Amino acid sequence: MTHISEIDPHQSIELLKELHILTRDGKLNQDSRRKLKQVYHLYHFIEPLLEELLASKQELTLADHGAGKSYLGFIIYDLFFKLRETGHIYGIETRQELVEKSRALASKLSFSRMSFLDFSIEESTSSALIPDAIDIVTALHACNTATDDAIKFALHKKARFIVLVPCCQAEVAGVLNKQKNQSLGKTALSEIWRRPIHTREFGSHLTNVLRCLLLESKGYQVKVTELIGWEHSMKNELILARHTDQPRKDAHTRLEYLLHELNLESLHDRFFY
Repeated sequence: MTHISEIDPHQSIELLKELHILTRDGKLNQDSRRKLKQVYHLYHFIEPLLEELLASKQELTLADHGAGKSYLGFIIYDLFFKLRETGHIYGIETRQELVEKSRALASKLSFSRMSFLDFSIEESTSSALIPDAIDIVTALHACNTATDDAIKFALHKKARFIVLVPCCQAEVAGVLNKQKNQSLGKTALSEIWRRPIHTREFGSHLTNVLRCLLLESKGYQVKVTELIGWEHSMKNELILARHTDQPRKDAHTRLEYLLHELNLESLHDRFFY
């Protein structure tokens, strides 16, 4: 049974039904309750950033990169942009069928300041359909390297804020595993990821460490925290980056050192551009 206190009073019930967060008769099941709680928690981190930007400029832009079904973009629009006469949200997703469904839903709900684009990372950074600068870039559970694509896009678009909840990070763990024998002979640090479960966990943790160093090297102040209680989701790390135009001087050096020390030089181009 739905508890009214669990749904924001400004939230469109019709939207929640269309997103299948609510059933057609207005019920909220356990899985949907968990999903809604995650998105609301993330929105509560994003809302003050939008308010801060609105105090200094009239037109806001937000891009949700690797948007999937665009749960986050729709809820942000419904709770914030819909109540104001300014701002535009861009949902960027490579799967055309999801983009088409999002376009249809935005049209049905008259969310006129939402655009959905089936773009690759290269297309999203070069297309004239997206402004040269974006205020906020978000990525909620963009799997594996899709989070890195969101970071690359955000840096290219000179984002003032970057809000990331990474997911399913397998690339670094795959390289660690592939080069495990070589690493065992190179450094005693390889004991950290010698066993398969440690490879997966350390690879995921290391991926976010490298991402934070990349952002700091590009002039962002980075905060890492929990999105929501671990009992609700294991994909729970929230990375918040604010552009200060003051690159951390040693971040580039430390990033390069970690790649060398952990036998990950093959990932150099992923974190240096």
